[in-house]
Amino acid sequence: MTRVSIGARLHAGFQNLSLARDRLYGGIGWAIDEPRLVVDVERAEELVCPDEAVEPYARRAIEVLDVPGAAITVEQRFERHAGLGSGTRLALATLMATADVYDVALDVRDRAPDLGRGGRSGVGIATVLDGGFVVDGGHLVERFTHSPPETGAWTTPPVVARHAIPDSWRFVLVTPDVETGKHGSDEDASMRSIVEGADPGIADEIAPLLTQRLLPAIAGGDRRTFGDAITRLGRLNGAWYADEQGGVYRPPAGRLIESLSSVSGVDGVGQSSWGPTVYAITGVETADIVREAAEDALTRNDVEGDVRVVAPDNEGYRLLDS
Repeated sequence: MTRVSIGARLHAGFQNLSLARDRLYGGIGWAIDEPRLVVDVERAEELVCPDEAVEPYARRAIEVLDVPGAAITVEQRFERHAGLGSGTRLALATLMATADVYDVALDVRDRAPDLGRGGRSGVGIATVLDGGFVVDGGHLVERFTHSPPETGAWTTPPVVARHAIPDSWRFVLVTPDVETGKHGSDEDASMRSIVEGADPGIADEIAPLLTQRLLPAIAGGDRRTFGDAITRLGRLNGAWYADEQGGVYRPPAGRLIESLSSVSGVDGVGQSSWGPTVYAITGVETADIVREAAEDALTRNDVEGDVRVVAPDNEGYRLLDS
């Protein structure tokens, strides 16, 4: 049996969503140690996977690897479509564990598109493999199609920057109990609509924010500047998404972010992907204070939900044979 364990990821936004620039997308995000996905795989003569959420990924993994079958069990998981990257993690964990149990050589970046991953952001793939804070190079604009491309009709975006996140940093996650974030065909349709009408001027603001503030801050371990830049990045991305998600942030994320922004010890705030999870950037020394403030924010906004304090992940997936 092979076991793969992977932490979640946070997606802060994109560098460009306009067809008026050379490259499209260009994801920015980072890996976190929790919550985790744990998948066990054993050899089998056919696919044995009672989990409906995992079965399509498992079937495709078997086809891609050209193996007879696999018995797949999800031992630990986290919320799907909550802005934490569960889809890519389910797909890649299944692929990697199946390849390992059959001793099949695997280039994950090369095969990820065959499982439908990496068509926009490469952050999920990169953080599965190596953890850390990641910026990817996106896709050439000329490859954009106005209808969904065939699975695998793209390559995984290149990683143009990766930095380890200081061990003393913490992220307070707030996941309200509301409808899940956009995914599947709804997400595809929304993203195509956004790209077709995106203001290129926003990308022009993001470029110096990334190169002059965000990257130097993470390279130097400057949490305050990093958090300020991430907050600004999220607001700029939200201007692209406003028509599709009901505002700069998807409700009720905006109210929660506003509440957290003024809390002592919070260096930055944002919405991960389509939400509903929002995060506050802080340190070990202030994490408990921020956690309590997040719980209070849920109460004051009359929203049920979960709050957790998580550490960064600078390693990526863990593969265990037994």
